[in-house]
Amino acid sequence: MAVKIRLQRHGHKDYAFYPIVIADSRAPRDGRFIERIGYYNPNTNPATVSLNFERALYWVNVGAQPSDTVRNILSREGVMLMKHLQGGVKKGAFDEAELQRRWDAWKAEKDAKLEAVRNKEREGKKAAAKKALEEEQKQNEAKAEQVRQKKAEAAAAKAAAEAEAAAQAAPAAEEPAEPAATAEETPAAE
Repeated sequence: MAVKIRLQRHGHKDYAFYPIVIADSRAPRDGRFIERIGYYNPNTNPATVSLNFERALYWVNVGAQPSDTVRNILSREGVMLMKHLQGGVKKGAFDEAELQRRWDAWKAEKDAKLEAVRNKEREGKKAAAKKALEEEQKQNEAKAEQVRQKKAEAAAAKAAAEAEAAAQAAPAAEEPAEPAATAEETPAAE
């Protein structure tokens, strides 16, 4: 029986995630499997991988053949490197201490790269939020200026209307005094 390490498809349309399983090569993609050793979620940035490292290493060492995608995942997680380093120990090229030193150096470099990606994304989000805030403040200032101008125009129009009304009221107040005087003169003329 040929054993494969491959992905099963789960999730829904436009949001798939993939359990990493050990299965018989004759079993269908989403069918029976021997063991689930982790999952892969490509919907996050960077993609999320949860892997039982010891079980993955065990299955690779006993001859399970990973699919192309799973081989890339195992390489990124260090399973293939550990298999390679263990092969060097078996051949006598170096000892366990050197294996551990090389593994720790690789793991530290990988973690630094992953943290750099996360920091870059965080900084990008902060910059986008800051830019959006600045744009919103500019729009608010422009709207506030328009409101100030409309209020100033309304106040000026109101002041002009009051001045005009006052100007009309002043001559109107003078006009009734003259007709009253003519009314007094008229009876005297009779």
